[in-house]
Amino acid sequence: MQADGVISHYAIGGAVGATFYLEPAATLDVDVFVLLTHEHGGLVSLSPIYEYLKARGGIEDREHIVLGDWPVQFLVPGSELEREAVAASIPVDLEGVMTWVMLPEHLVAIALCTGRGKDYIRVLQFIKEKAVDETMLRTILQKHGLLSKWEQFERKYLGEGI
Repeated sequence: MQADGVISHYAIGGAVGATFYLEPAATLDVDVFVLLTHEHGGLVSLSPIYEYLKARGGIEDREHIVLGDWPVQFLVPGSELEREAVAASIPVDLEGVMTWVMLPEHLVAIALCTGRGKDYIRVLQFIKEKAVDETMLRTILQKHGLLSKWEQFERKYLGEGI
């Protein structure tokens, strides 16, 4: 889609993005954050992505496009943190295909923002497995105004700082 100009960049996030750094976890779909080639103010349409993929065998299923056996949800970054996460993503060879994956520090920050139980479990996994650079994580959290949320998380789940 990048080469054909449908999107300008993308990165895998969520639970599947985390599996590049942690043990795999059960998930229902793949979250792919996309920067659109032509973004305009107001409502954002993902129809160019859906149409592109349906023409290549993708099957539309509510908010997902099913590619092979995987439901894929395309998300336009809704915050500066998510836009930064896509921009800072790294290329990873996935079975011979280069794909972009968010850095673990961005995955942790986004999970902290989302704040669901499963997100906190993932953050704990990253911390327990020492899969994040603590200095980089704190820099990202500070930049995006998340230090107080992080401190609450530390008190509740870690009992002390990392």
